Amino acid sequence: MHQALYRKWRPRVFDDVYGQEHITSVLKYEVEHAKLSHAYLFCGSRGVGKTTCAKILAKAVNCESPKNGEPCGVCPSCLAIESGSATDVLEMDAASNNGVDNIRDIRDEVAFAPSLLKYRVYVVDEVHMLSTSAFNALLKTLEEPPSYVIFILATTEQHKLPATIVSRCQRFEFKRISSERLSARIELIAREEGIKLTPDASHLIARLSQGGMRDAISLLELCSGGDQEITAELVNETVGSTGRERTACVASAVAHKDYDTIFDEIAELVRSSKSMTVFWEDMLSFWRDMLIFKTTPEAARYLDLTDSETSALSDIASYFTRETLLWHCRLLDDALIKMNRSASTARMTAELTLLRMCDERLNSGNDSLLSRISKLEERLSSGAVEVIKVESPATSAPEKKKAEDKPRKPEVKVTQPTIEAKKEAPSPAPVAAVGNSGGKRVLRPLRCWAEVLDDLSVLDMVAWIDLNGTKAFYDENDACVVVFDNNFMLERANTPDIKNRIAELIAQQTGKRVPVSFEFIEDKGESDTVFDELLDNF
Repeated sequence: MHQALYRKWRPRVFDDVYGQEHITSVLKYEVEHAKLSHAYLFCGSRGVGKTTCAKILAKAVNCESPKNGEPCGVCPSCLAIESGSATDVLEMDAASNNGVDNIRDIRDEVAFAPSLLKYRVYVVDEVHMLSTSAFNALLKTLEEPPSYVIFILATTEQHKLPATIVSRCQRFEFKRISSERLSARIELIAREEGIKLTPDASHLIARLSQGGMRDAISLLELCSGGDQEITAELVNETVGSTGRERTACVASAVAHKDYDTIFDEIAELVRSSKSMTVFWEDMLSFWRDMLIFKTTPEAARYLDLTDSETSALSDIASYFTRETLLWHCRLLDDALIKMNRSASTARMTAELTLLRMCDERLNSGNDSLLSRISKLEERLSSGAVEVIKVESPATSAPEKKKAEDKPRKPEVKVTQPTIEAKKEAPSPAPVAAVGNSGGKRVLRPLRCWAEVLDDLSVLDMVAWIDLNGTKAFYDENDACVVVFDNNFMLERANTPDIKNRIAELIAQQTGKRVPVSFEFIEDKGESDTVFDELLDNF
């Protein structure tokens, strides 16, 4: 009879358990020095070795000739436990035996000494599934069992366990196994089993298993069913995934606003009968990787990717700003919820969401506006948008002097950026320029100004009336400049108390206190039109 690979390759001793050395070393020491606990709690995600370590520990404590804390595997006790014929080692699945009567049976049995072995061992898997009454029945027995009884509890959801249970056990946290170790183990098993496996496929299997050894071995066996070489394409086809290449293609189409490619890829996905939700989860994962790449210079530490995948990710991520990626992630997440709620409209939801991701002007929310502003900042910093002052050559000397005393209106010239300019862009530059009598001033919007005004309306309604409708900027010295279009309102609000209150509210929003000044600038409406025209180009 065929035996599943994950059972055939299940470790028999502690040294064969992959990725859990911080636990197996402690268990070996306790067995070797006879310092055993009366109750153990093994916590961790599925397939990381909890039940395997429980079985090895049951053999080790009952082994007739243990070696350095390891079971010998050849004595009658080890053979009986391995074959499942040892009546003194009881494995119970709490998912199907979660009633109080099941625990009462255990409570009655512990009164009797083991018949053949040194210890009576109870292995309770998925212990968090026990009912409240069952937990209460287990408390006293778990706290003070007979000297010949050992409890081993295993769970994937420790937070569901009562604190009274956790405090009575010696707890071990099982970690997810790294992709490198999973990949190495899979390649070893493939060689021993005569399975042809490419390195890319082993890496993909390790990544899809999400740190679980059992899932990785099971997926390897599933892919080997056709008696052919296992490649990354075969793995994707087996699990129903579209592959990272298609995801990267769609992401590139979104960056270049290539609507034909977007509709072609979605249509091909539907024709191939692949799951739209699986594809969408791959999209979320790809956007998450791009966001990490744009956020930290050490992205490789947090990305489980090959060199070629990292290079492709870097090229596509260069077309997006971090604010745009955050906005896209929210759109993708909302679309996934809709797809899970109604599978019949998944295709339409996917297409509409991708269209919205291509053009921020199709969205009216703050996230899309922030994305447009961030693109404007990037184009300004790369030199694609120039802010210059223009003087009329026909202006006479008196008129010119009088004009210099008034704020100048900026002229904005927009050009198309190149990819090289984006990649070599320096640190973010200002997004607004306002002329005054002293020359050109460069101002950056204070994005939390709306929140500051909201807080001010609660504290001082009179001051809020004077400041309502104003705009706030950072100047070249990182000081706050509040711009009024009404000189009367400026004179009413221009007091030290109101300025100090504004500074405190800005500090609450940004964490930094800056000096505040009030200024009057004419023709504010035309200045707003300049900013609106800039934003409409993104």
